[in-house]
Amino acid sequence: MRSRLGVLFGAVVALTGLISVPAFADGYSDVRVDVAATPKLDWTDCDGGFQCATASVPLDYDRPFGQKIDLALIRLRAGDPAKRIGSLFVNFGGPGSSGVDRLRQRAERTWIFSPELKARFDLVSWDPRGIARSAGVRCFPTEAEQQAFYAARPEMPGDPSGEAAFYADAKALAAHCQSQAGEILKHVSTANTARDLELLRRAVGDAKLTYHGISYGTQLGAIYANLFPGRIRAMAFDGSMDFVGNVSGHGDQGTTVPLDSRQDVPRGIAETFEYFLQQCTLAGPKCAFSAGDPRAKWEAIVAKAKQGPIVVDGTSYSYSAIVNAAGDLSIPSGYADTASLLQKLYDAPATRSAFASGEPYLSNRDEAFNAIQCSDSVFPRDPAVYSAAAVSEDRRVPYFGRIGVFDMMSCAFWQAKDDDRYVGPWNRKTSAPILVLNARFDPSTPLHGAYDGAKQLARAQVNVIEGSGHSTMFAISTCAEKLKREYLFTGVLPPASASCKVDAPPFG
Repeated sequence: MRSRLGVLFGAVVALTGLISVPAFADGYSDVRVDVAATPKLDWTDCDGGFQCATASVPLDYDRPFGQKIDLALIRLRAGDPAKRIGSLFVNFGGPGSSGVDRLRQRAERTWIFSPELKARFDLVSWDPRGIARSAGVRCFPTEAEQQAFYAARPEMPGDPSGEAAFYADAKALAAHCQSQAGEILKHVSTANTARDLELLRRAVGDAKLTYHGISYGTQLGAIYANLFPGRIRAMAFDGSMDFVGNVSGHGDQGTTVPLDSRQDVPRGIAETFEYFLQQCTLAGPKCAFSAGDPRAKWEAIVAKAKQGPIVVDGTSYSYSAIVNAAGDLSIPSGYADTASLLQKLYDAPATRSAFASGEPYLSNRDEAFNAIQCSDSVFPRDPAVYSAAAVSEDRRVPYFGRIGVFDMMSCAFWQAKDDDRYVGPWNRKTSAPILVLNARFDPSTPLHGAYDGAKQLARAQVNVIEGSGHSTMFAISTCAEKLKREYLFTGVLPPASASCKVDAPPFG
């Protein structure tokens, strides 16, 4: 939302000549950020060869000289200073993931960050606002209360009998966050994180942004690209979104269709599950579920689970728990464990024991996820919409349809609003083209959504990774990393026809 104060800022910026963009890019910029102070970063060593710093940024960009919040940053310096290009900002998605922790954990994964890439860029990540160390959204007074709440959460309803408790729990989480989280809830949208990113770019001294956005990090990248279209050096989107579908839906979907249903995530899950079954059959004894007809065995499992929970190794699995486990296919290295579980479920007798739901929750990732996603997007508010959609979506996409209906239920009851969230346009012409990488079988950010999102941007190209996994964090492809790094080095897109295979099939 552009305030009167923002218009005044625009006049000041125009007079001072603060903005300078190439003639071939849209000259738009979010002027509130242009007048905000550039953070001063005092980098200090923080173990493992990393350096850490804190950036002070405005809580509210409508008041850029007002209250500040601190963002936690981490970087790994370029290995070859003589050939250093600049900083590569990495956002690992979620929303809710700690960039500080993820960079520590994943900087050595050569299929994401090759030695060649790390030689020429400082890798920089951060905890975005609302997450972990950066004004984290805290919905409970104590960690013990937080863990108790999450341990008692009901599972996704497999039929109408479980919906009332599920809705009540989602409403309770929204209420806890409203009463406990404070002012950050009104300023936690991804648009404000994009504004933070612009200040961080200035803070490290880069003339333009070089960026690698993973999963929901592509939503952040798309918003930045439209708030600051002339300030992009190179952008790689990895496991990409349908940006319009995520924020507002197409047509009237925002208030009538649950978010992941309107992005057709269930179809992505179903297609990936079919790929899982195919690969399992091809793998033979390497896949524990391969004997006989895996498709028929799967149908037998769910039919048995509808009669009552199935107990395996002392754990009780309800119908919903089994569907969620089967649909959790973002990480191909875990397919063997999924196959082993499915075989045990197939072999086990049905029981009538109660399902033990939930596990202790130890971070604010879920709270931050809800705060950011519910700020960014329009949702149906009437629980009856979700009840009806659960039936129609399970009919359209058997087994997995309801996952896209219920996975963000708290947003139906969310109270806080960020008036500065971004709703478009999405097609401002950028100073560099954007590379989009997506696996053919990605249950979290399906390939059809990546194509939809790329079409919404002014200058974007999709290159496909032939295989499965959610982003190149898990669709492991040396070829895709090379495509990405060569683009990040040069700013030149690979051939539109270029595709990559994963390094190995999921069952070895």
